[in-house]
Amino acid sequence: MVSIGYTLMSEQSGPRELVDYAIRAEAAGFGHLVMSDHYNPWLESQGHSPYAWSVLGAVAHATSRVEMLSYVTCPIRRYHPAVVAQKASTVGVLSEGRFTLGLGSGENLNEHVVGPWPHVQDRHDMFEEALQIIRPLLAGERLTYSGTFFDVPEARIWDRPEAHVPMAIAISGKSSAALAAEYGDAVVAIEPDADLLGAYREAGGAGNHYGQVPICWGPDEKACRKVVHDQWRWSGLTWKVNAELPEPESFAAATQTVREEDVAEAVSCGPDVEKHVAAIQKFVDAGFSHVAVVQVGGDSQPEFLEWAEKELLPRF
Repeated sequence: MVSIGYTLMSEQSGPRELVDYAIRAEAAGFGHLVMSDHYNPWLESQGHSPYAWSVLGAVAHATSRVEMLSYVTCPIRRYHPAVVAQKASTVGVLSEGRFTLGLGSGENLNEHVVGPWPHVQDRHDMFEEALQIIRPLLAGERLTYSGTFFDVPEARIWDRPEAHVPMAIAISGKSSAALAAEYGDAVVAIEPDADLLGAYREAGGAGNHYGQVPICWGPDEKACRKVVHDQWRWSGLTWKVNAELPEPESFAAATQTVREEDVAEAVSCGPDVEKHVAAIQKFVDAGFSHVAVVQVGGDSQPEFLEWAEKELLPRF
């Protein structure tokens, strides 16, 4: 059985709306919620970027059944890893054990607000140190740590859920898959790549597989295509580019030649449930246990959730 989730897309909705959508998504029957953790939206037209952890705390209190995941938090610049462990444990308590900490090595877009964005090799080394700090703290250990990038003279998490908060680690290749198998409890991937999940399992990983698929449901396919081009055209730039661009203006400049039809080929648009089911099924067929849907376009969320309850979720 696959869990179909709903994405609380903080780049396209404000904090009060996100909490409301979370409540509606749980009532509609979604199995889990994932939430992005940004300081900036990718494009100015998206228009939002509240502090994810305030919203996660509110969602944890306002819901009672649905699982939750940060998708994903970077623990190497904007947040110190010891602080990430503390707030993840707090959300774990508020949600009564329904929260998984999703972690990744981040993007310049969000992390440069506190200082220069490190070189990619330094980022990878910093990320592994962060995992070495977060994991024992989540397990309740008193930690003293001295590394190349981070120091923890002494730390302990005082408020923890009954079961420790699991970590889901973003992977993009064999090295990150091995890192996830060593330190994590689950993996996050953005492509329906069965070989990538296989690399995680070959490295000894045995946790859940979290994926995410963007769609744009609506009664008018042409209108959906325009929304996707306006707000989602950045997604085709590839991770190496996305990780380096510093501002929404940079993403706008980098995507000025992207055509509407280019984005519509990658994101299913319109009222046809079969097209959206097929987009999700690619992840299911690749072996993902959890697939979260992104409904592109902030204004359409209430209508989408009503449609998903009646038409989309029963298909899975």
